[in-house]
Amino acid sequence: MLDMIPDEEASTKTIVLMVVGAGRGPLVRASLQASEETGRKLKVYAVEKNPNAVVTLHALVKLEGWEDIVTIVSCDMRYWNAPEKADILVSELLGSFGDNELSPECLDGAQRFLKPEGISIPSSYTSFIQPVTASKLYNDVKAHKDVSHFETAYVVKIHNAARLAPCQSVFTFTHPKPVDSESNQRYKKLHFTIPNDTGSAMVHGFAGYFDAVLYKDVHLGIEPSTATPNMFSWFSIFFPLRSPICVKPGSTLEVNFWRCCGPKKVWYEWCVTSPTESPIHNCNGRSYWVGL
Repeated sequence: MLDMIPDEEASTKTIVLMVVGAGRGPLVRASLQASEETGRKLKVYAVEKNPNAVVTLHALVKLEGWEDIVTIVSCDMRYWNAPEKADILVSELLGSFGDNELSPECLDGAQRFLKPEGISIPSSYTSFIQPVTASKLYNDVKAHKDVSHFETAYVVKIHNAARLAPCQSVFTFTHPKPVDSESNQRYKKLHFTIPNDTGSAMVHGFAGYFDAVLYKDVHLGIEPSTATPNMFSWFSIFFPLRSPICVKPGSTLEVNFWRCCGPKKVWYEWCVTSPTESPIHNCNGRSYWVGL
């Protein structure tokens, strides 16, 4: 807000801020608190499609006396026609893998509300994976005795696991999108080198994380090397392998990850191609997907 309006214009200009996916109002409250602390005037649109959350929002606005500042919009952000353009678009649609809760698709629909020079918070986010030995997680999945559970990603707090190599980045999404027509489908091939001091190990799957740039140098995330301290809002995600793969010290593990988009769903596919080949997991989203 301070970057957007200089001190001499603070009393005359009003920032239009839209919270898309407002939920029960924590980002609305935080936005108004920032307005108060910076001395900048704010007009807020709180867009939320969950009717139960909208009831809570109305109660919050009435309780806090925000009726003149906050407009509540009970609508899916992808189909709302905004009466004006926003200076700032704020959202919290991130999942444990960054884009696994349809943040790219939702913000694509909301991007048209933003002025050409407008700011999106977050401005980008990146997913990360690393190979892990996690026999308990593997056996928990195996106990279901079917393929579909091995083709599903699990949000889980990983306790007993050996992380076999440092994390590598997988997919990055930037908002607002540089090119409107850019697809949200992604593919990445990654090569992990198993350290020489590790010894032979079994890869049971991949632990996934995210890191988000909120604005400029302000970031938020759970990727272990840069994780935000004392934050418990997200656990990691686990992508299992149907058959564990043995890796030797100094060897290279080659893995392929896809983010696939259909007319009604988004899903991930993954496979290992070296040192041995695994099947492609979750072909065509047959076991695990997120509905649009």
